[in-house]
Amino acid sequence: MAGKKRPKKGQLPPGVKGPSPQPASSQQPKPPKEPKQPRQPEQHANSPRGNLERASVPLLMRLLALPRWLIVVLMGTFLFLGLIQTGNLAWLGGIFLLLVGGFLAWLLALSWPVLTTGRRISRIVVVAAVLGIAVLKFLGRF
Repeated sequence: MAGKKRPKKGQLPPGVKGPSPQPASSQQPKPPKEPKQPRQPEQHANSPRGNLERASVPLLMRLLALPRWLIVVLMGTFLFLGLIQTGNLAWLGGIFLLLVGGFLAWLLALSWPVLTTGRRISRIVVVAAVLGIAVLKFLGRF
């Protein structure tokens, strides 16, 4: 064991083939690809969107100060409690689901300008499903 030499950094050990040489035509340097820039949201000075963004800043700052896992656990707990409440406590389940649906709708509204169409649709479906189940809970049908 003491007689074996370690290959130097960047050197391949014996018996290992390196990358095959590329043809001369492909060795021309390619222009670097520009990184894909996310769409920048438009500035809304006195619009409802701008008002929502300005009103959301203090709440977002408080949420950023919390541990990330806490928000996930809290929303998951509310969703779980909202779905399992039946009978005389179905109205309480509806309230929990309204809280989860409202939180998701608020996040959807804030992220709307930078979302692609497919992501917008999928998030709308999730929010509509949670709010729809909440309405069914209030009506006593779920």
